[in-house]
Amino acid sequence: MTIETTVFTFQISNTFEEWAKIFDSPEIDEFHKTVGLTPLYRGKGLTDSKEVIVIHQAEEGVAKHIFSDPETIKNIEAGGHIYSTTKITSWLSD
Repeated sequence: MTIETTVFTFQISNTFEEWAKIFDSPEIDEFHKTVGLTPLYRGKGLTDSKEVIVIHQAEEGVAKHIFSDPETIKNIEAGGHIYSTTKITSWLSD
């Protein structure tokens, strides 16, 4: 099993505090556990608080697969994530 670290950067339509409250909710925590994602970090830009970074770890390919699912996209957009602005990069340690 290869662990992949996936970095998402994107814009949000609400405040960072509003977005983070949803991201940190028990429902999203349960979603992450169910699909095998481990959130490592989330933060806002120093100069643009509407720019967000989220770093996840999961088995290789899992994060990209989950975040390309139309149902997942609909759910994350409901929390203020502007999906069309998302940039995804993936990293391996070996």
